Amino acid sequence: MSFTLTGRRTGAAVLSAALLATLAACGSDGDGKDSAAPKTELTVLAASSLTDVFATAGAAYEKAHPGTKVTFSFAGSQELAAQVGQGAPADALVTADTRTMDGLKAETGKPTVIAKNRLVIATGEGNPEKVEGLRDLADPGLKVVLAAPEVPVGRYGKQILDTQKIDVKPVSQEPNVRAVLSKVELGEVDAGLVYRTDAAAATDKVDAVDIPDEQNAIASYPAATLKSSGNAEAAAAFVSWLSTPAAQKILQDAGFQKP
Repeated sequence: MSFTLTGRRTGAAVLSAALLATLAACGSDGDGKDSAAPKTELTVLAASSLTDVFATAGAAYEKAHPGTKVTFSFAGSQELAAQVGQGAPADALVTADTRTMDGLKAETGKPTVIAKNRLVIATGEGNPEKVEGLRDLADPGLKVVLAAPEVPVGRYGKQILDTQKIDVKPVSQEPNVRAVLSKVELGEVDAGLVYRTDAAAATDKVDAVDIPDEQNAIASYPAATLKSSGNAEAAAAFVSWLSTPAAQKILQDAGFQKP
């Protein structure tokens, strides 16, 4: 009896040790690190107008590239340029215009345009002020908000208004397109110039009045790696992926145009 009990205890101990070893192997990549933790973490600085679509694109990229985590930091393109100039730790950059990207040649790899966009007039839901086109924005009784001219969407807006010789006196000039959209969504203003994709992402709160192509401006979105990246190879892979059919479908489903 004594021998049998000891044998059972010994067998149980061996089984327990084997089970613990198996669990340890499953939870470790061999160097004591949790295998569930991402092996590569990328930080991408991106224009505010990409906020919604990049949430979808980032999830798709992580699914297709196990072990890689992508974190986005969104702001106006001019703010992103300032961050890059100040040495913000990041791996890639996507702006809403080529001018901003061109000004960062010393800090970036060769940029690639991944998408294009156009402007619309965003109004409150149902378009209560019956805005029909750009000329209505000059109505002194209409509260209009624009992005600051330093911001790509603000510069595009100024360009199309100046070309049409329309004098608009905005109640405020915002630091990025999402701030413009927010003012319209909250009913603080009657109308604002935003990208078509921003209005499309808020159809339950705003209406979009199309601007004819001959009066509109085309926004180009270049993407590039940052030379300061500590993950140069992974950053290049992500930037290249943005031009693949899978990524392009995500962008175009969100309303962006082909590059």
